[in-house]
Amino acid sequence: MSRRVRLRHLPGRLTTGMFIVNSGLSKRHADDDTAAALHGMAAVAYPFLHSIPSRRFVRLVCAGELALGTALLVPVVPTVLAGTALTAFSAGLLGLYLRTPGMRQGGSLRPTQQGMTIAKDVWMFGIGLTLLIDGLGDEEC
Repeated sequence: MSRRVRLRHLPGRLTTGMFIVNSGLSKRHADDDTAAALHGMAAVAYPFLHSIPSRRFVRLVCAGELALGTALLVPVVPTVLAGTALTAFSAGLLGLYLRTPGMRQGGSLRPTQQGMTIAKDVWMFGIGLTLLIDGLGDEEC
């Protein structure tokens, strides 16, 4: 298993990393209403999050996004590690999409207008899986 970052990984890592870092930075100074809204939506999908105060939840999400985005941007982080982290993060977002009422059209995976903002993050899941699978491979394709 190769630990180096291949040239073909860079476009996905850089664009996704920048997107996630920007998302984390935008949450750094979230006001109480924004924190409550983000926490409330997440807690509907993942009930165990109810026990975490909304401001703390947003700080944790911000830190997680900044760490993940940085890991994707820094080429010394092994591809398999970056891919695993991105796949897990995006799987959580897709779980949010699947579990939150009003995100999908009835009896379908097709998003509603409200769900489009999260459903579109399926591209991160694809990039994460690509990095993970490629990072686990022994030979270059």
